[in-house]
Amino acid sequence: MAQPVRGTQSLVGQMGWVFARPVLTALEVGWRWLVGLPVLAVCWIEGQRILKALPPDSAGLTGINTQNPWVAAVQLDHAWQMYRPELVAVLGWLVPVAATAWVVISGLGRSVVLWKLAQASGRAMQMRPKGLMGMMVLQAAWLVVFGATVGAWVWAMDWVGATHIAAGSLPGGEPDLIGYSMWAIFLSLGFYTAWALVSWPVGIAPVLMVLEECGPMQALGRSVRLGRAFTSKVVEINLVMGIVTMALMVLAMVFSAAPLPFSDQLGTDALHDIGAVSVLFYVLASDYFQVVRVKSFVEFTREFRGLHSADAR
Repeated sequence: MAQPVRGTQSLVGQMGWVFARPVLTALEVGWRWLVGLPVLAVCWIEGQRILKALPPDSAGLTGINTQNPWVAAVQLDHAWQMYRPELVAVLGWLVPVAATAWVVISGLGRSVVLWKLAQASGRAMQMRPKGLMGMMVLQAAWLVVFGATVGAWVWAMDWVGATHIAAGSLPGGEPDLIGYSMWAIFLSLGFYTAWALVSWPVGIAPVLMVLEECGPMQALGRSVRLGRAFTSKVVEINLVMGIVTMALMVLAMVFSAAPLPFSDQLGTDALHDIGAVSVLFYVLASDYFQVVRVKSFVEFTREFRGLHSADAR
């Protein structure tokens, strides 16, 4: 029978273990940005093309009324309706291409990280072509769940915009900015929490596939039949990591915004540099905690499934 395992409290030990092995975080950063940088480059190129075809002044963006938020909201909604067909056309081919690249590279990257993690823990693990294909299948499953969550959030935000901004829900046809903001915050936090609550099976399935040497479909099946104690720990870690990610976002925004009162003394270039450093901090810290999450899943799997653990050194 498995001994009681602390959930959140065990994170401190896993954080120290991962921090002492920076190569794991470097691998995580490397494979993620092997996908992210080309996608960002394509977005930049397509964005410049759209702005050239439909300049901001033609869409009314240069004439935004900054003194009246109600008028500005209507102007922004009008500009969005003009840019929307162009953006939908680009996303129509970019999303499938980016998703395919993500599945392939993340499958390889996650396999390498798990292999190095097992190696650092003193456990032998071999990477086989069949295992790599299985990892890609599991990463595709993760992407489907993520895409469904994001799609539902986009649909909900579109509904809020249509009912509170475009239609003008206040007397006189004015947009309801307060109502829109309340719904936007509520839905964004709600869907973010929902993602943390429903994504744990596809998060731990790769660990089960590697440690228990099973196929991707078997791993997905086992991930939803872990038992009450094991499941509670996995869900707890997933929720905590979601909170950590949100905290990192807030911290990065605070870092980038803190020098604004001194913008005259620092200059525009310095503000851009501080913003870039803030983004870099978020990327590195976020990927570090991704490795901590995987390490936590590995240790819980070993504890609750009775697998031998050789690390702790």
